[in-house]
Amino acid sequence: MIQFSDVLAWIHQLLSSCMAPWLVFIIELVVASVAAVVALLVCVIIMVYMERKVAGHMQLRHGPNRVGWHGVCQLFADIIKLLLKECFTPTRADKLLFVVAPVLSLCVSLLALAPISWGPGLVLWNTNIGVLFVTAISSMGVIGILMAGWSSNNKYALMGAMRSGAQIVSYELSAGLSIVAIVALAGTLNTGGIIESQANGWWILKGHLPAFFAFIIYIIASTAECNRAPFDLAEAESELTAGYHTEYSGMQFGIFYLNEYINMGVVSMVASTLFLGGWQPFYLPFDFAWAHTFNDIMALKFMETWPAWISWVSLAWPLVWFFGKLFLIIFFMMWFRWTFPRLRIDQLLKLEWKYLLPLSIVNLVIIALLVVLGLHF
Repeated sequence: MIQFSDVLAWIHQLLSSCMAPWLVFIIELVVASVAAVVALLVCVIIMVYMERKVAGHMQLRHGPNRVGWHGVCQLFADIIKLLLKECFTPTRADKLLFVVAPVLSLCVSLLALAPISWGPGLVLWNTNIGVLFVTAISSMGVIGILMAGWSSNNKYALMGAMRSGAQIVSYELSAGLSIVAIVALAGTLNTGGIIESQANGWWILKGHLPAFFAFIIYIIASTAECNRAPFDLAEAESELTAGYHTEYSGMQFGIFYLNEYINMGVVSMVASTLFLGGWQPFYLPFDFAWAHTFNDIMALKFMETWPAWISWVSLAWPLVWFFGKLFLIIFFMMWFRWTFPRLRIDQLLKLEWKYLLPLSIVNLVIIALLVVLGLHF
């Protein structure tokens, strides 16, 4: 069957036949980066609409249903509104840091996309430290939030920024330990390698209960890192007006709003890659004839004998699985938001330091024993 790697190799060969190598490199870099950003922005548009509809149905109401068919154009109306609004800068604010803060937060979130494998051979930067790069870059997002809170010269904004710093630094520990658990099972930091290691079953199944616990801990910690309810203490409107972005208006506020959904997308992609096989279909990790038959169907091996023009359909199969898992995890994060009440800041930190972190350490030790003794599938 045709794979993305075959299509990309053909495009590279076509460009190389008529252009200088340095020009081919620049064109491929620009086109790939723009394609990744556009794909992510389309996902963000779907996520915002999905958030409003999910919230509406969970609260027994319709959600947006006036602008466009079933309210699908509501987001575009909001974007136009933000673009037409004037961006105010407080008189006594640090103007340079105030302007740089939202841009820095957005750039950090977009950089985390570089080593993510969207499909077979479909990755911007295929590096052996992919997972480490994502975790390292993602941890820098708090710098933009701290800059926004401090430069605003507003006590509410500063308190929100300090809360966010404490929250993100704390929950990164549990999220990081959950990631290390899967890295230990897969034996590699390369995102593509981790996905390929799940060709005979996802780690959430092959790693037994400890891998499932790692997945649950990662989802909780990642929700907190994204400042999503019930962990949105950094922008608690009942206490801090709007938290670290209280003084932001217009498209500067819009960038922070966009950044929240991009972060949701990134952590969902990482969760999908580590625990749910990324673009791999659902495989059963059992050595039975019926399991092999099921796995062959999931891999579309029956299409190998079909005409070549029909086998092009198989190109979309990995993307269907990748984005299906992505939006499933995002739905769970939205479900959390509209199910649990907001925690207090002391409850938030207590949950991490007294419960999640010790559980993560114990779970990592158990997974290390599974790897050493070879007890996983």
